[in-house]
Amino acid sequence: MNRKLYIDGKWQDSLSGETAVILDPATSDPVGTSAIASAADVDKAVEAATRAFPLWASMHTDKRAQIMHRAADLIAERIDAIAELLTREQGKPVPDSKKEIAFGIEVIRYYAEEGRRVHGSLRPGSRADIRNIVTSHPVGVVAGIVPWNYPVDLYAWKVAPVLAAGCVLIVKPPHETPLAIGMVVKCFEEAGLPAGVLNDIPGTGPEVGAALSAHNGIHMITATASVPAGQAIMRASAGNLKRLSLELGGQCPFVVLDDADPVEAAAAAARRSFSNMGQICIAVNRILVSKGIHARFVEALVEETRKIQLGHGVNPGVLYGPVLNEGVRTRVKRHIDDAVTRGGKLLTGGSVPKGEAFDKGFFFQPAIVDEVPDGALATTEETFGPLAAVRAVADDREAIRIANALPFGLAAYVYSGDLERGWGVAEQIEAGAVGVNVNDTSELQAPFGGWKMSGVGRELGPEGLDAFLEKKHIKLRLRDRLR
Repeated sequence: MNRKLYIDGKWQDSLSGETAVILDPATSDPVGTSAIASAADVDKAVEAATRAFPLWASMHTDKRAQIMHRAADLIAERIDAIAELLTREQGKPVPDSKKEIAFGIEVIRYYAEEGRRVHGSLRPGSRADIRNIVTSHPVGVVAGIVPWNYPVDLYAWKVAPVLAAGCVLIVKPPHETPLAIGMVVKCFEEAGLPAGVLNDIPGTGPEVGAALSAHNGIHMITATASVPAGQAIMRASAGNLKRLSLELGGQCPFVVLDDADPVEAAAAAARRSFSNMGQICIAVNRILVSKGIHARFVEALVEETRKIQLGHGVNPGVLYGPVLNEGVRTRVKRHIDDAVTRGGKLLTGGSVPKGEAFDKGFFFQPAIVDEVPDGALATTEETFGPLAAVRAVADDREAIRIANALPFGLAAYVYSGDLERGWGVAEQIEAGAVGVNVNDTSELQAPFGGWKMSGVGRELGPEGLDAFLEKKHIKLRLRDRLR
């Protein structure tokens, strides 16, 4: 696929003429090319969105919902082709790509309907002749910044509630994985989305992300990014006090209490540690396991991890693919080396697999390091790669203390044979979401977002739509017109 920028309903080259070659992380073969936007393209896209806003904001919610449902239908019809392209540019196996796209479709349909339920209210007045009307209005022109790890899914998280709220937007898809998103944009175009309502401009953070953040024509930023990127967005957005919804990085703990089934917990921890090669914001980073079952848990975890077979994600039966690029491998290796230097024990993985099938790609064997001290990089930074750091804890109190010790709070997990006990621990963990006996915290109808340095605002659920609505209070005094 050779994609261009999508601005004002037209596919066009970047004003700078810059393009990027997109490589398959499993083979390093070219998958396609993408135009790369410049700051001048940002200005052009903002102008288009500004012109389109009155039309889209005033369109009846039923009509907006109809267009969104039609786009979802087209994505569903093309899911196989989009999934294969996503796998070839990002690396995750085709089943995971299809699962990602399918959830994105659900998100679009959900917000198509939620947008029809936006309403106001009549509030009590301070006097008998006073009426207070509270109404909701779209915030205006929104900029969306999407990461490379779940590009189609997180694209839907941004685009769907923005459109349902009556806002217009400019999206910066990741320059690393922009191709499958291009197919999704085509579906919105064919569904009848008016020109300028959705503008899609792949580009880099330092230029396009910075230009979007600082642009006075943009009223809100919604982004999934790293903590440093989120801080940069906040600083650049201060000029016109943009509203922000930032889902940033985490360093997620996985707590295993002494009454948990160690085999069940190990299987769940392995999947959440190494799905998408650990390149997930809610991936397990630190495993805090009670001393009483530590040995059995670690044995089961190593066994689960050694079952993982790497391969090209387009091949049938492959469940684990490469990481995105050499930068990911370098970071994971640095975290492993640091943990071992500090006294940690590498139990399995941690190296580049050998063989012709792996020579040209960015493959890396998922690693387990036990007895990792609290100050290690693997327990204080987000690895964002296939590494799980294990540490034994004396009791529930120590597990909670360590889980809360970092300035991050996106997600956490607790496994216990006693639901009340697990619930009690979960309530004391400082995170936006906690999974109790489940290794996934995302849910379409529930809010998703972080505490502390892991972000501001929420996505998904009704909260994800409300983020893009401004409230207006209209105060009326009624005259006595009775005669």
